[in-house]
Formats: sequence, C-alpha cells, structure tokens
Amino acid sequence: MIILPSRHDHFPAADIDRRARMRAAAAALVADWAAEDQAPDGVLAAMRAVERAPLDEAIAALAPWVADVGWLGARLNQALDLLAADCFTRPPLRPVGGASFGGLLLAEAGPVRLTLLLRPFEAAGVKDEPAPLFVPGRTLTHILAPGGAMARFHHVVVSAAEEAGAFTAVTASPCTTGALRPLVAGEMLALDTARTCFSFVGGDADMLMLELAVQPPSRLPNRAYEAASGRLAHVSASRRDSSFRGMALTLLRTLGRTDAAPLFAAESESEDFAARWSAMREMVALDPAIAQPHLVRMAAGDPHPEVRRAAAATLALYASHSSMDGPALARENSACPA
Repeated sequence: MIILPSRHDHFPAADIDRRARMRAAAAALVADWAAEDQAPDGVLAAMRAVERAPLDEAIAALAPWVADVGWLGARLNQALDLLAADCFTRPPLRPVGGASFGGLLLAEAGPVRLTLLLRPFEAAGVKDEPAPLFVPGRTLTHILAPGGAMARFHHVVVSAAEEAGAFTAVTASPCTTGALRPLVAGEMLALDTARTCFSFVGGDADMLMLELAVQPPSRLPNRAYEAASGRLAHVSASRRDSSFRGMALTLLRTLGRTDAAPLFAAESESEDFAARWSAMREMVALDPAIAQPHLVRMAAGDPHPEVRRAAAATLALYASHSSMDGPALARENSACPA
C-alpha cells in the first residue's frame, strides 16, 4: 500500500513568522471585505435594509447583486491571491454543504442569505432524485454554469389559512411534478419556495449557481414529499432557531442527559407545532417516565389537532407496550403525520 502525504503534513507548524504573516493577510482581507459590505452601497447594507420588507420587495431590491456577479469574481480572485502567496493561508470564506451541494455563504443578514452553490459532477451520477422540499420564503437563483444538468419543477398548493398556522398533514395538497427541461447558463429562477421547488437530474460537469434566499420565520412548516407519488412524507419546523434547538435536543437525548429534561419540556411548548412534537418525541426517547405527564398535557390541550392525536396515540403505547424503552416507543410512533 502506498500512503501519500497529506497537504497538512507539510503545514509550517514550527514557522511562527510565516504563520503570523498568513493570519495577518487573512485578517486584512476580512477587514477589507467588511468595509465593502457595510458601506452604503455594499451587499450587507443592502440586505439589512430589506430584512423586514415584504418578500417580493426584498428579492427585487437585491436582484442586482445576483444578476451582476462581477463583485463576486473580484472577491474570489482576492481569495485566490491569498493562496497564491502562501498555499496554507485560509481564505476568509464560510463553507456550507449538504447532501449534494456545497458552497460558500457570501453574506447573511437576518432571514436574507446569499450563497454560491456547487453541485459537483459526482452528484450527477446519483440515480435517486432528492425529495421535493418546500421551505416558506422566496429565492432568486442565477445559473452560472448548468453543467449539462436538467431541472424538474415541483408544485404544491398552499392556502392563506395554512400559511397563517392551520396546516395539517391530513389536508395537505399533494405535490405535482413537471417534465424535465435543460438549464441555461445565465438564466434567473425566481421562486415562491413555499409552493415551488426544483431538483436537478444528470449532468456532465460541475454545476454552479448563485442563490439569494429570503426565508423569515413562518408558521407554515417545511414539507418534504415523495417524488414518485406526490405524497407528503415529512414535516419539520421552518424556523431556523427551532431547527437548531431540535438538533441540540437530539444530541442531548443521544447522550442520555436526563438532567436536561426541562429543556425538552420547554421546547414542547414552542409556538411551532412541528417543533413541539419533535421535542416530545425526543423526550419520550430520552425517558418515558419523565415525558408521560407532558404527553398527558399535550394530548389534552395542544392547539394543533394532529399533535393532540399523536400525543394520545403515544400515551396508548405506554399501556400496550409497557416493556418498551424510550427509543422503542419513539420508533413505534414515528409514522405520526405531525
């Protein structure tokens, strides 16, 4: 077996002066970019000006930053200059990533984010299309390099009542899916992402796009659908703070932190119905005995009908599966539409 040395094997850990020069160069670039972004004509200033504006108005105001990418090219060239000066310098760019996309978060202000996204060629070989996911908000996407990929658009109907908080899984509209169409370099895709999303299929090269997203807190949850049947498959909290707390509760449950039970109980009273039920399921998995009185309260008086039914169904499992531990109880009721 041949073991090739890692780039990090050559990092100049003992060269204090060189490391200081690298940090100074990166810090100087951070300061320059911050000054540019926060100037009256900068991207961050433009974002902050529309943080609380109506969604379509915010997208229209920021569209020039998506359409003309000259500023972005200049910024990336500056990052490459850092690397050219010293390959171990870390450019001040914030990476983001997911199952099939990676990229760079370029700017963020409240619910407004501007991201450069890369879909690598390797993702084009994945046979299964991702599940259509609808997230309340608006996006404007500039296709910089289509990479030979095809786009498929998915649509759902959302009523004003559902947007106001009356969404239920049992009455949710099915997802309809359109035909594949080729992507075109330079095209701009403006979407109401509560109702429309797209997925990508195939390709023969890397795909690159610049995405502006405005996704303020919403009482409408995120919804994932089965692509083939159009059936609602999963509902989750759309608020980013609820999502972060949900991930923290999952970690605490995995660690068996029963001393953190008050945190689970507090989140089970969240304004977001999907967050409430997610917290309750995690609490049941953590310790059924601790969760039981909170389940009784939820089954009797939760504002959302599906959460009440799910809590009542879980309470019934206590009697019929008295030997089950917390994780088994949670798995047994995992099909709950809430």
